[in-house]
Amino acid sequence: MDFLKELEGKRVNDPLIHFQSKTDMAAAKTTRRILVPGPVIVGAGPSGLAAAACLKEKGIPSLILERANCIASLWQLKTYDRLRLHLPKKFCELILMPFPADFPTYPTKQQFLGYLKAYAERFDLKPAFNTTVVSAKYDTCSGLWLVKTLGLKNEEVTEYVCQCLIVATGENAEEVVPEFEGTKDFGGPIFHTSSYKSGEMFREKKVLVVGCGNSGMEVCLDLCNYNAKPSLVVKDSVHILPQEILGISTFGLSMWLLKWLPMRLVDRFLLLVSRFLLGDTARFGIHRPRRGPLELKSVTGKTPVLDIGTLAKIRSGHIKVCKAIKQVKHQSVEFIDGKVESFDAIILATGYRSNVMSWLKETSMFSEKNGLPRKAYPNGWKGESGLYSVGFTQRGLLGASMDAKRIAEDIEHRWKAEK
Repeated sequence: MDFLKELEGKRVNDPLIHFQSKTDMAAAKTTRRILVPGPVIVGAGPSGLAAAACLKEKGIPSLILERANCIASLWQLKTYDRLRLHLPKKFCELILMPFPADFPTYPTKQQFLGYLKAYAERFDLKPAFNTTVVSAKYDTCSGLWLVKTLGLKNEEVTEYVCQCLIVATGENAEEVVPEFEGTKDFGGPIFHTSSYKSGEMFREKKVLVVGCGNSGMEVCLDLCNYNAKPSLVVKDSVHILPQEILGISTFGLSMWLLKWLPMRLVDRFLLLVSRFLLGDTARFGIHRPRRGPLELKSVTGKTPVLDIGTLAKIRSGHIKVCKAIKQVKHQSVEFIDGKVESFDAIILATGYRSNVMSWLKETSMFSEKNGLPRKAYPNGWKGESGLYSVGFTQRGLLGASMDAKRIAEDIEHRWKAEK
């Protein structure tokens, strides 16, 4: 493209246009620079793959940068063995390619990964792996994005130059690891669920799981299946819904009802049915928020837990519910209600967060507080100066596909306008 030739000429003839100090100029001499004719996509998870596929369908090339050595690294490297999609497959397929017809309603982790690999092959998507983006900033002089990366051994520095930057690192880029008083004195393993694979190594062990989201509840269930003795820390209120209602996906039924009824009525229906099917969760120390499950999701992004059998184990006493942690002691934990219990291991099911603000040198589109787009869904996909985001809708893979489609259409219009 003409703008790339123009930029290279400017850099050669007048380096001070982009490098304000001698240090910057010295660094530039050791930096490999690559001019990218299409958008640069940061992240090779499902969102990044969907964005690249939509662009390719419109004849627009792109470059995907991925810090790990594989696509969908969160799914491949940081999830437990028994994981399945919590929602029916029709709500989780990426744009332009449905799941195979013979897949079950809730595909397994391995089936989903097989689907993603087939998706990448179908659209000939070949990310640059082991490439960590350390900074991305917009250069107002040239009107281009400068994306600086480090290679596998943090030695090779490369700067990619492009007109459009698509942030696809997602809401779950890095683990949230809370600090508790006395952690160093515990004397046993303490680790995040990103390192948990199965309960095999915890047979007959007492394990404390911190966090009662979908992961925490499912890890507890998995531990029970290996004859471990799990306890679950429930710090905040949480909505627990049945995964299905009379054989119908609770999520799918909710989406259908929202077409005809206001959210508050659908929430009332869900809570009524949940009370009938699951009972009063407050009896077990799990209290519901004041807002209904759909309203809470809409306002805060907090997802309700879809029960796949954990509540039955809580009712039977196989899983104990505990209050928030006050402090950790040697091989034991003290809770805020004064109780002290002994444990062999602690698993942190405390979720993930965005890491965008650690490398993106831009604050108008993304919030410095949580690393998510400032504009609420469905308007958070587009920023200024060719900046886009995909996979930050807090609406799962369905939301990512919708964003990918919008981004590809917008960039296509941009390209046509420049011809």
